[in-house]
Amino acid sequence: MRKITLCFLAFILIALPGFADEGMWIPMLLKKYNIEDMQKAGFKLTAEDIYDINQASLKDAVVGLGREGSPFQHFCTGEIVSDEGLMITNHHCAFGMIQAHSSLEHNYLRDGFWANSKKEELTNPGTTASILVRMEDVTEKINAALNSNMSEEERAKKIKEVSRKLEAEAVKGTNLQANIKPYFNGNQYFMSVFKIYRDVRLVGAPNSAIGKFGGDTDNWTWPRHTGDFSVLRIYAGPDNEPAAVSPNNVPYKPAKFFKVSARGVKEGDFTMVFGYPGTTNEYLTSYAIDQIASVEDPHKIKIRTAKLDVINAAMESDELLRIKYAAKAANVANAWKKWQGEIKGLERFSTADNKRILERNFNQWAQANGKTEYIGLVDRYKNLYDARQEYILAAAYATEAGLRGAEVIELARNIKQILEVYDQANDKEIFKQRVKEYIQSFYKDYDVATDERILVEMLKLYNNEDLDNQWIPEVVRLSPKYAKGNAYERYAADLFKKSIFAHEDRLLAFVNNLNDKTIKKIEKDPIYMMMEGIQNLFMEKIRPELGRIEREINSLNRLWMAGLMEMQPDKIFYPDANSTLRIAYGKVAGYKALDAVYYTPYTTLKGIMEKDNPNIYDYDVPQKLRELYKNRDFGPYTQDGEVPVCFIATNHTTGGNSGSPVLDAEGNLIGLNFDRAWEGVMSDMQYSPEICRNIAVDIRYVLFIIDKYAGAKHLIEEMEIIH
Repeated sequence: MRKITLCFLAFILIALPGFADEGMWIPMLLKKYNIEDMQKAGFKLTAEDIYDINQASLKDAVVGLGREGSPFQHFCTGEIVSDEGLMITNHHCAFGMIQAHSSLEHNYLRDGFWANSKKEELTNPGTTASILVRMEDVTEKINAALNSNMSEEERAKKIKEVSRKLEAEAVKGTNLQANIKPYFNGNQYFMSVFKIYRDVRLVGAPNSAIGKFGGDTDNWTWPRHTGDFSVLRIYAGPDNEPAAVSPNNVPYKPAKFFKVSARGVKEGDFTMVFGYPGTTNEYLTSYAIDQIASVEDPHKIKIRTAKLDVINAAMESDELLRIKYAAKAANVANAWKKWQGEIKGLERFSTADNKRILERNFNQWAQANGKTEYIGLVDRYKNLYDARQEYILAAAYATEAGLRGAEVIELARNIKQILEVYDQANDKEIFKQRVKEYIQSFYKDYDVATDERILVEMLKLYNNEDLDNQWIPEVVRLSPKYAKGNAYERYAADLFKKSIFAHEDRLLAFVNNLNDKTIKKIEKDPIYMMMEGIQNLFMEKIRPELGRIEREINSLNRLWMAGLMEMQPDKIFYPDANSTLRIAYGKVAGYKALDAVYYTPYTTLKGIMEKDNPNIYDYDVPQKLRELYKNRDFGPYTQDGEVPVCFIATNHTTGGNSGSPVLDAEGNLIGLNFDRAWEGVMSDMQYSPEICRNIAVDIRYVLFIIDKYAGAKHLIEEMEIIH
């Protein structure tokens, strides 16, 4: 018994966080768990200053950016910086909006965009801005409807049923919207109530040479010199309430907006990130970590590498293709580069081995204390992950190389889904018109030759030796007629030549003549048949069994989380990110990346000039910025004689935190979170204060670009800036 106890105590010393930097904390619980620690770290405000439902607080200036139809899945965060709804977020968060408004005549990606007046601000239908009104713990209400005899399917159905009822009751008679999400792997449930605005307009964006400086080359890395910001504005109805996009709308009057601090930051300063982190998995087992690092990530990296090679070559060859594929390339490359850093970080910090130590201690604790519900839990995990491996590999190819490989396959899939509801349309002509509008929108940013080359590479990968034959759809395999040289090229060329999906005019003509009889004809289209072959195999052979295994794993995750919390009653746990509002806090700090390599926590405009290279697209500095630097025309936005550009801190962040306000000890805006340092991107699964750093663009660089580069002084005047 003494041996077990000593082992357990050793584990406790390892597991309890020794640093305040780790964690994504629930705002409504700060007073109970975190505020004293935050104040010891330098924070000068109260918990009520951050989150309060009776008076204006910092939460009222934080915006979750979403899309119509899924507003609770926030893809980015923004912050309100004026009493007229002016909002700042990342350039990459608004990239799709900028691209949608761009053309060869008005290339806002290349040249930037700045509205000189509110009348010139550009609408973005489909984009939503959510502002949290309140949160509520509804765990007891949901658990009251559950019992231990329920299957996972029954449990999930009941939780959904009760959640919808509670959500409806919470917002009855209002224009608010509510959403309940699980926390701690389903051991707790919180409801978030929002006011969601649907008129979000583009106010300003620097050209990509500033907003995306360094491009994919510098993505996920430090040092960084990217002016990753854009300016939006929230509009409301005349009553300041949410309204559909309309010329009658007026700028939103917020309950709270952030003051902007141009005082600067120094190493060791307190920092706080307030935003909507997407997904983390801090409590995975060793079996999950091993599978991610050795199976999932490597194969997805391989597939996306092939796709990016084609897209990048196309973008280098033609300026119009660069416009068309800029956002697509960024979307593909983002996770691709992250996965590579993730693998390295997990290996460097022996994450799987650390998890195995935890699992051994958990087993010993369960045995020593007669916790029968937890005995054998780790072995059950092993069996499930062993069974999961071939299915998760097959799923990676079906999605990454198949359904989301060549765009034309995804187009066919979307058209199929649209046509499935054709017979339900009351007005068939309006239905056709909307389908044609979707098709025209798709082809606006599409190149047939590029997509055909992508399909060639996807076919080659799908047919490699890594995948068992049973997981390769018949339509993906080569027939004997393509047995000779350049087989995949000839196969793809035939598909594109014969398919209406590769020809906008033919697809539009098909829609013009659409009726119940002609719908059947599309099922013989070769691209449609390939899409169906991949999708059918995925839906019939992969998804059902993978789903069953995942449901069993989720059930164990809930038990595992409960066991960890029971085993460590004195530890303060934070829930994994789930796209709900969270606080992360830490300090400005450099880090040692490699042996003899130490990174300081700041970059400056001088570093941009040192990277300047007109021959490399990612490092081609705009001439006006060169002139401003040469003339030392910096305005009041300097530190030690240079314009600061970016800084790093120890705040625990993830995807969704992009655009989040980085605040100082007094709650003033000092930067915009936009990335993480590559060496520490494994923080979604294991946070290490030694190496994990969030990257923010310094607000002084934002002000410098708006003022001195763009000449948009009216926006500077609209903010409350503290010098």
